[in-house]
Amino acid sequence: MLQELPGEVQMATAHRLQGLVIRASAGNYTVFHEGREVLCSLRGNLKKELVMTESASRAPRVIQAKRKRLTNPVAVGDSVWFHYTTQHQGVITEVEPRRSAVVRFIPRTKEVQVIVANIDLLLVVFSVLEPRLDPWQLDRFLVAAYANGLYPVVVANKCDLPIEPQTEYYLQVYVDAGYEVLRVSAARGDNIDCLRERLRGFISAVCGPSGVGKSSILNALQPGLGLKVGQVGEATHKGRHTTTLAQLVRLGEESWIADTPGMRNFELWAVDAQTVWEAFPEVRPYLGECYFPDCQHDTEPDCAVKEAVEEGRIDRRRYESALALAREASGSG
Repeated sequence: MLQELPGEVQMATAHRLQGLVIRASAGNYTVFHEGREVLCSLRGNLKKELVMTESASRAPRVIQAKRKRLTNPVAVGDSVWFHYTTQHQGVITEVEPRRSAVVRFIPRTKEVQVIVANIDLLLVVFSVLEPRLDPWQLDRFLVAAYANGLYPVVVANKCDLPIEPQTEYYLQVYVDAGYEVLRVSAARGDNIDCLRERLRGFISAVCGPSGVGKSSILNALQPGLGLKVGQVGEATHKGRHTTTLAQLVRLGEESWIADTPGMRNFELWAVDAQTVWEAFPEVRPYLGECYFPDCQHDTEPDCAVKEAVEEGRIDRRRYESALALAREASGSG
């Protein structure tokens, strides 16, 4: 009943309020507003799926409403308008346009899942061992970050373990290419303070494959958080992948960070071959310098990119990775 609610909540039932979605599960959304967490449902018309632009050069934006396209019309990180229905519950009535998003395409169902929205930094977490760093998979995450207008920070976890020479080489290649690479150990606490300071003032997200220690890093960043290590199980991701277990965690007064499910297969969505090549910073200076204006940097002669590879100015494995992802994006892979 309205008269049973606190005074400020009584006023809120008559006025819409703006908040931040910090958790989403099974159609329920926890909205953070002025220090309070409000469990919200969706207004009926928001349950329609949202069709988004497929521009490879811009972050996705909503252009119309339609069913069966996005698996989640509201995602963690969304700025929403809501009003209270009871003291601790409310209903979301409107979603603000997203300025960025981590998006995953699900090939089997031809659906798109927004993992987390409106973030400033994307922490792409891999481990140096157990499991060993997979540079091909890391490249895929970095291309997805670029295509969605996100600034990536590569976080190499488990640096308390022995680092193999090949892994050291890979990490140096990313540094030389211009990426920001931070080495940490969630178990031992190495460089956790440095990472926490790097995140200050931003909304960030953690992504990466299963087993690399994403939740362990969050527990180290925010002592007492108590996230379960490996809490995302096989059963959670069977079927249609219709839910996301991402959640925003507050780091002090100035920062938020999103924990995301382990993603072993990150399918690129609405990314063309040209964007793939542009996503590799060490390749960018040579784009447009080839003899053929429409050069695919594959079998064509007088290719500036291939010439840079032969002369050691572009790492050969990174070139092969870009070529494979470009073929995939063009449908010829």
